Amino acid sequence: MHKPKNLCKPQVFWYTRDMTKAARLKKRFYFIVASYFRFFANFSLKRWHPRIIALTGSAGKTTMLHLVEFELGAQAHYSHDANSAFGVSFDILGLKGIRGSKLRWLWLGLAAPFRALFYTRKEPFYVVEIDAERPREAGFLAEWLQPEITLWISLGRSHAVQFETEVREGKFSDLDAAITDEFAKLPEHTQCLVFIDGDNPLMVRATTGISARVNAYHKSDIVKYIVYPTRTDFGTMSTTFHFASPQPRDLSIQLLMLRDLMKYLKIPLKTDFSALPLPPGRSSFFEGKHGLKLIDSSYNAHMISMQSILEMAKSLHASHKWLVIGDIVEQGEITDVEHRRLAELIADVRPEEIILVGRRTKEFTAPRLKELGFSPKTTLDPKKALAYIEKHATGRETLIFKGSQYLEWIVEKLLADPADASKLCRREPAARKRRKLHGLD
Repeated sequence: MHKPKNLCKPQVFWYTRDMTKAARLKKRFYFIVASYFRFFANFSLKRWHPRIIALTGSAGKTTMLHLVEFELGAQAHYSHDANSAFGVSFDILGLKGIRGSKLRWLWLGLAAPFRALFYTRKEPFYVVEIDAERPREAGFLAEWLQPEITLWISLGRSHAVQFETEVREGKFSDLDAAITDEFAKLPEHTQCLVFIDGDNPLMVRATTGISARVNAYHKSDIVKYIVYPTRTDFGTMSTTFHFASPQPRDLSIQLLMLRDLMKYLKIPLKTDFSALPLPPGRSSFFEGKHGLKLIDSSYNAHMISMQSILEMAKSLHASHKWLVIGDIVEQGEITDVEHRRLAELIADVRPEEIILVGRRTKEFTAPRLKELGFSPKTTLDPKKALAYIEKHATGRETLIFKGSQYLEWIVEKLLADPADASKLCRREPAARKRRKLHGLD
């Protein structure tokens, strides 16, 4: 395996009891096959020998990847669209993963040994996004890559269902312990420097006593946070960061990490992110029909990002706030608890209108909202949600979209400029096909 020199001085499976036979086989052989590709990718990695910066967390990894890319530019290679045990190996070998036919697996299996003989990248840095959506995923990559620096951005129950088996088998006391343990594998194998969210006690405990130096950050270190539909300003005592889009306050942790990462690397820090191309579906602003303002954060659908966006909506300087909220997915046995908690977060925003799309929000979130004095509109059909908006919105509203259930399709239909649809998430052919199967053309 790749063993970098000492640079410092002194995992998507739906784990349920009724898992299909195909899913069980996939689970059993996942890391066996991933080890095959890792073996060959390691030859390319050893020839390349970059300084490795790992980005991990339950939410915010891809946004952080774009922030680091904005700062480092061509000095680094970035693992865009590759954050799994397979994806990172493919990325290092310069291969694209599975796109379309499953026969591509055969081609990739044959191509990997040949690529390992000659392929190498040249950039001095490798900025790699690492997921921990399944047990052993982060550990599998951490033991191999042993990054110089790890930025552990966030921690939450983003893929809770994947870890239920670990808890049922008695390996961990609860879901939080299981998920934390998996993410913690990266700091444990980091050589020099680990950045964490110091407001999260689980992250603080998990990094106590590791060999790398740990820098902890707090949202309170940001003394200014002003957010409008079209801009956001974050400020410390000495620095102001500017965005030309609405961003959640949670981003402040990443900005503080970014500031100190650039200081560590001895690279000048850029603070004006007006030109930053953020990934689709992460708090993007669009002009809507008839004067509507659209804030699209429909990419992720888990509680940690829900909370972040709803806290932003509460602070947002805008009148007539409407929330369009889809289900939180992959929560398993805690689905009901998380969706009732979601109602509390929605109520705290005190929006003018609440539109819930999905079975889970209808069953668990809507009743709790009614107990709290709100009258949400519920539907299982994105087309009905769109029809309600088109009928009742006056053009003065700011609509914030968050969750699953094809909310990106609703955003697309409300765009003032149809060309903006190319900037939405889930534009790939497979996603278009899924929407079409649901009658969403």
